[in-house]
Amino acid sequence: MSRPVPGAPTGSASTEAPLEMLAACHARIERQCATLRRLVPHLAAHGADEEARTAAGNVLRYFDSAAKHHHDDEEKDLFPALLESMAGSDPVCLRDLTDALRADHRALDAAWQRVRASLTQVAAGTSAQLSSNDVETLVEGYERHIEREESELLPMAARLLGEEELARVGRAMRARRGIGAV
Repeated sequence: MSRPVPGAPTGSASTEAPLEMLAACHARIERQCATLRRLVPHLAAHGADEEARTAAGNVLRYFDSAAKHHHDDEEKDLFPALLESMAGSDPVCLRDLTDALRADHRALDAAWQRVRASLTQVAAGTSAQLSSNDVETLVEGYERHIEREESELLPMAARLLGEEELARVGRAMRARRGIGAV
């Protein structure tokens, strides 16, 4: 379950509070993963009915856009900001952490592509197959990844990044999503 980010502003998550927004995104990922887990037995019992097609379409939209943006937010903006915040020192542990999280993103994307292929067919009503093993690989991968980000990455970012760096990350997040300046 997602927890508030230490040091992050409270209230509704937005790009104005990028660390809080990343944590809120984790909660949305967890909800989509729960939908995937429920979809496996639903398909076995009911086939690609309207409920299954709708659920598959919603999960597809989420992971194809918001989850991709989330990974980009971290890799293109947050990780570099953290590494820059350590300029002049040797942030070996931070590099190891961000490298491991990048590798997780690649593995999660590969797992998503396997699930995505089946969900695309379910959403179109042409198949009722969704591998429980593929879903569990994706969901368990996200569970481990989110736990690491929430216990290590986000608290570290809250400690190390100042208002200016966080504002820069927030601006990049808005631009990535096509949101005008706030």
